[in-house]
Amino acid sequence: MLGIQNAPFLITTGNPMSTIDIGLVGVGKIACDQHLPAIDSSPDFRLVATADPHSRLDGVDGYDSLAAMLNGVPGLQAVAICTPTHLRYSQARIALEHGKGVLLEKPPGATLSEVEDLISQADRQGCPLFAAWHSRFAPGVAAAREWLAEKAIHRVEIEWKEDVRVWHPGQAWIWEPGGMGVFDPGINALSIVTRILPRAFFLREASLQVPSNCQTPIAAELSFSDAQDTPIHAAFDFRQTGPQTWDIHVDTDDGRLSLTHGGSRLVIGRQVVLEAEEREYAGLYARFAELVRAGTSDVDVAPLRHVADAFLYGHREIVDAFVE
Repeated sequence: MLGIQNAPFLITTGNPMSTIDIGLVGVGKIACDQHLPAIDSSPDFRLVATADPHSRLDGVDGYDSLAAMLNGVPGLQAVAICTPTHLRYSQARIALEHGKGVLLEKPPGATLSEVEDLISQADRQGCPLFAAWHSRFAPGVAAAREWLAEKAIHRVEIEWKEDVRVWHPGQAWIWEPGGMGVFDPGINALSIVTRILPRAFFLREASLQVPSNCQTPIAAELSFSDAQDTPIHAAFDFRQTGPQTWDIHVDTDDGRLSLTHGGSRLVIGRQVVLEAEEREYAGLYARFAELVRAGTSDVDVAPLRHVADAFLYGHREIVDAFVE
């Protein structure tokens, strides 16, 4: 069953507030930019090892593979998997088989079938599994969700546009099957919208612009609606230069809610309700610590399902080749 699973945790951690020993699998850009600073500043975790055949961290035991790390540090309680998407399933399964709690960088898998199997494996092993939708921990998301809970929603506009050359330099995997192309950032927007809107919504049509030398889209236009036919439109683009755009606007019977700057700024009507420094990964690791200590899992596949629907249902248009 896809969704949130609750299961007993096999590992005994002693004091429920004691530090959790964690290993990092994959020491690439996202790990160095986000995971390492979050772990370093977390009162809940201690980084004791990494697994990456190409990279090491000073002062931390490094291994060429996850299997070698698990054998070398059997006391690990949890792992964070930050490999490219197509490798996450195999790595997560190994960690679960060894009884470890697992954090999956987004998206949690290359396919829904992979994630479904991981949910079942975590349930059988009694291990926490966390699909880490980091954008849901942006400062304004919780307040937006609360404000919208009882509102009549008339329209939703999502604009998520950024420069792939800035955010994914030299990362050719993003243009290969499973790399998701513009849906790599676009799924962040979908993770927020699926969190803040009070009703489920469904894809009605999609247009995917795919460079002639790539397998994944560089831009996409998506139209959704819910059971009440509320129009929800999303525009994703990897070709944005200059200022980057990560905005969501929701028109309601009580005015417009705008969640901008990736969720760090919340405006209702003309009033700035909240504007705060982005600390998504700090919140992400605080949530993972809760799950490890409680022995529960949190795996929401709704954002990934919407992306899968877009690939299944979208019209493809071939555009100019992408040259970095």
